Amino acid sequence: MDELQRLRGDHEAAVLAFELANRAYFAASISDRGDEFFEHFAERHSAMLAEQEAGSVAYYVLVAEDGSILGRFNLFFVGEETANLGYRVAEQAAGRGVATAAVRELCRLAAEEHGLHQLRAATSHGNAASQKVLVRTGFVEVGQAGPADLGGKQGVWFQRGVGESRTASGGAG
Repeated sequence: MDELQRLRGDHEAAVLAFELANRAYFAASISDRGDEFFEHFAERHSAMLAEQEAGSVAYYVLVAEDGSILGRFNLFFVGEETANLGYRVAEQAAGRGVATAAVRELCRLAAEEHGLHQLRAATSHGNAASQKVLVRTGFVEVGQAGPADLGGKQGVWFQRGVGESRTASGGAG
């Protein structure tokens, strides 16, 4: 059974294999990471672990039974109770509900493990599959996303509440 796991040092080789195997597939709907990303992947992986340890992000990988990576799911903390969600799923896993199930699980983890109350996600206009995943998992469209949000592409922001908001408890501050 596939398992969503926090990114660890021992995931490095499997994550690199995932990124390389799906590079062209990802580039069809999101900006390519560029050759330098792959040439210096070990350093990038170490930097990601340091960012995660510092508490500014939470990186997750969806690990298949054979140890391969089926997807990457990231929370970028942008406020005390808010994070931006980013994800990518392997071409071989696309269309099987993998992204939907993992995003649902990440919404639960966002509230329970990270104390978040709101998630946001931006997707390009050309990425209809990602938009469907977001809608299926309770996100609603909230506005336009520009090139600065999406690596040079135009798109849409989505938003979803998770957990209980401190301000939604009914009491005045």
